Amino acid sequence: MEAGLLWFCNWSTLGVCAALKLPQIYAQLAARSARGISLPSLLLELAGFLVFLRYQHYYGNPLLTYLEYPILIAQDIVLLLFVFHFNGNVKQALPYMAIFVSSWFILSLQKWIIDLAMNLCTVISAASKFAQLQYLWKAQDSGAVSALTWGLSAYTCATRIITTLMTTNDLTILIRFVIMLALNIWVTATVLHYRKSVTKAE
Repeated sequence: MEAGLLWFCNWSTLGVCAALKLPQIYAQLAARSARGISLPSLLLELAGFLVFLRYQHYYGNPLLTYLEYPILIAQDIVLLLFVFHFNGNVKQALPYMAIFVSSWFILSLQKWIIDLAMNLCTVISAASKFAQLQYLWKAQDSGAVSALTWGLSAYTCATRIITTLMTTNDLTILIRFVIMLALNIWVTATVLHYRKSVTKAE
């Protein structure tokens, strides 16, 4: 029973994450705009993903418990490039890419660095969600933001709470996923709220 649940959670998470950002990318391309998407939120999310992946890899945790992160990072990079493209400043993406690549190596130089980064990772990831929420509250318009992407993010956090409890039982990781689950649900609800408001106005 437990093995079956673990298998389902791992593979359903991977399946969802393989297409997680595609609705957001599609919405952005269809709108030909980055309206509604917070650049600081996206950069913070990417930083959080990078730190989390490096932490899991550093401690040799089971691959299936974090295999979705390289996929998510790749999709976030594509999304980031489209945001820069639609804002008319693609070249500004280069310094950020250089920082992210160099961070991958710096994070594993000392154990205390990766541990500190992981503790800050939850704060960074939470800040990315609050940046998106703040952007939505200010604009009062969800624009090209995909509620499906945020809803799927909430699902993957829920499944990762289960897999973490069944494998590593790492408290730092558990706290991160519980907080991210709550914030992803909040962003999803906010996107849907402003979408309904725009529809009523029309």
